[in-house]
Amino acid sequence: MAESEHFGPPARDCVLFSTADWDEPYWTNKQHTARILARRGWRVLYVESVGLRSPKLASGKDWARIWRRLWSGLRSNFIAPPQRERNVWVLSPLMFPAKHHWPVVSRFNQALLRWSLARFARRHRFSDTVVWTYHPFMLEAVETLPHGPLIYHCVDDLAAIPGVDVEAFHRAQQQLLGLSEAVFTTAAALRDQCLAFNPNTHFFANVVDAQHFGRALERRGPLPHDLAAIAGPRLVYHGVLSDFKVDFPLIAAAARMRPDWQWIFIGEEREGQRSAWVSQLKELPNVHFLGYRLYEELPAYLAGMDVGLLPTLLNGYTRSMFPMKFFEYLAAGLPVVSTPLDFTKDRFDGLEVGETPEGFVSAIERQLARGRLTPEESREYVGDNTWDVRTVKMLDCVWRGLASRKPEQLASEH
Repeated sequence: MAESEHFGPPARDCVLFSTADWDEPYWTNKQHTARILARRGWRVLYVESVGLRSPKLASGKDWARIWRRLWSGLRSNFIAPPQRERNVWVLSPLMFPAKHHWPVVSRFNQALLRWSLARFARRHRFSDTVVWTYHPFMLEAVETLPHGPLIYHCVDDLAAIPGVDVEAFHRAQQQLLGLSEAVFTTAAALRDQCLAFNPNTHFFANVVDAQHFGRALERRGPLPHDLAAIAGPRLVYHGVLSDFKVDFPLIAAAARMRPDWQWIFIGEEREGQRSAWVSQLKELPNVHFLGYRLYEELPAYLAGMDVGLLPTLLNGYTRSMFPMKFFEYLAAGLPVVSTPLDFTKDRFDGLEVGETPEGFVSAIERQLARGRLTPEESREYVGDNTWDVRTVKMLDCVWRGLASRKPEQLASEH
C-alpha cells in the first residue's frame, strides 16, 4: 500500500511542544511529525524549545541564541507566530533563560506561554486541540487550554543531557506520563521506563522519508564534484559532529587501520564545540570533512557512498537512541555499520555491529563485500518504517484508547 493510502483519523488542530527550533539545520522527529500532520490537513502550532538547561555564562553561543530567541519571541508572541509552511505556525516562547526550575521562574515562564497559547488559539479558532509534546515542561501552560488527547512522544533520555536538572525532569515527566492519553518511544529502553507510569505506552522506532532518500538508488547524473574527487570505497556519516554522540577516537583508530578506505563526514560540529579529535582526524589523508549539506542534497551524496556509519559513542544518553540515519541509509541503498546501541540487539537486515576499532573494521569489510543494496532490498529492509505509516499507527493507538474509555472518564479528565 502506498503511503498516501494510509488515512488514519480525521484532521485536527494540534499544539506540538518541541525540544528543537524549527530552523535547526538537522531536522528530527519534531519537525518531521509537524510537517506530516500538516500535510494530512492538520493545523499545527509548533512551539519551539523552552530550554532544558540553563545557559552557560561563559558560552557566547548560548547567549547569542538567547538574543535570537528574544527577538523571535517578541515577534511571534506580540505580533503573531509566523506561518512557516501550509498549516504550520511557529511560536518561539518568551522565557526567562536561566534557573528554569525555580518555582517563581517556572510560574513566570509558564504564565507567559499559557498567555501566548490562549491568544493564538482564540485568533485561529483552535478547538478540541491535540497536545503533542516531546518534553514535560509544558503542563502548566496547557492547564487552561481546552484540549483533547495529550500525547507524549519520548524520543530521547533527556535527563541524561549535561546541564539538565535530573530530579526536576523526572518529577515532571512522571506527572506527564500519568496525564497522557498515549505515550510513544523510539527505543525499547525508553518504553520500559515509561510503561511503569502509563500502560498505554508503545515503541515506534525512528523512520524515514523513503521517497526522498530513495532518490539515491536512481544514481542519475554525475556525483557532486567534491565527492567525485574522492576515490572509493567511501564510508559516510552524516549529521551533527557532536563529541557527546560520535565516537571520534574509534574512527581515528579505524581510519589508521585502513588507510585505503575513505572516511567521509557530512555535517558540522555542534554549536560551541571545538573538538581536538576532529582536528586530528582532519590531518589524516583518508578522512574528509565536507561540511553541512542541505537535506535536499543528501540523496545525491549518499548515491556515491558504499557503507553508512553509525559510530555512536556509548553513554547514558546515546545508548537508548534509535538514530534516524539508520533507515535513511537503508532507503538510500547503503548497508549500515553501527556501534552496539540498544536497538542493534534486534536483528535488522542490512546491519552489522562492531564495538572496538577492530570489530568496526571487520563489520565494514563484511558490508563492503556484500555491496550496496538493490532497490528491492532497500524497500524490503525499510518496510513500513516511514513517516506517514508510523504517524497513522500512532494516531490509531490514541483513538483506540479514547474509544475504549467510558464517557464519564473522559469528562473527568478533560
